[in-house]
Amino acid sequence: MKAGADSLVPVRAAPGPTKAFFKHGCFVLIDQINARLLSVGEANAFFDVPPFVYEVDVPDFTRRQLQGQVGQQVRLYTLHHLEGNPAQGGRMTPRLIGFLHMIEREFFELFCSVDGVGPKKALRAMTRPVQDVAKLIENEDVKALSTLPGIGPATADRVVAKLRRKMPKFALLVQLQQGGEVERTPDITQETFELLVSLGHSETDARTLIDTAVASGKKFKDVESLVHAVYQQHQR
Repeated sequence: MKAGADSLVPVRAAPGPTKAFFKHGCFVLIDQINARLLSVGEANAFFDVPPFVYEVDVPDFTRRQLQGQVGQQVRLYTLHHLEGNPAQGGRMTPRLIGFLHMIEREFFELFCSVDGVGPKKALRAMTRPVQDVAKLIENEDVKALSTLPGIGPATADRVVAKLRRKMPKFALLVQLQQGGEVERTPDITQETFELLVSLGHSETDARTLIDTAVASGKKFKDVESLVHAVYQQHQR
């Protein structure tokens, strides 16, 4: 598969059939994608890598960051996982997963290593920034971890038991942006999402309302301004 030299960065070294690969289904084949972001879906993003368009699965916290970058050149740090179960007659489909920062990809690989998690569940669960999830793990906050989509109390216990000693460098992260690190600011969309759910909206409805407000291109300085925009559009 050919592509522009500035668009795809191959893996640093050829990945062998490691134990981690067979156990968790994740491996790095394409290390990075640096291309124009065409669109953002509910759980994926599409990149223009002529003559191809690449579909990349992204966790929800990354998806929210990408929404304001459609049409721009964006770099994602990627890995592959194989979806499917050939033992049950299915075929294995390679899927790309992407993150805006290498350290987020590193955290994801650790998260996937926990028994009962894996790539699909980890993607669904990561609705909050890496540093927030890492703090919950480091603080052994099983109750809060259990509120992440697809992560019940038993899985949360396993996550804490396996990863809590590996979390300090992730928990100490400041808010990440492309090009570097900046002072930590609240995740306004996540706080608004949690508020809408607490007010009785379904998770799907809350995400749709927030996505529509953000798609308007307006900048929101706090939760109050985003909630105001959400309810303005909801009343139309």
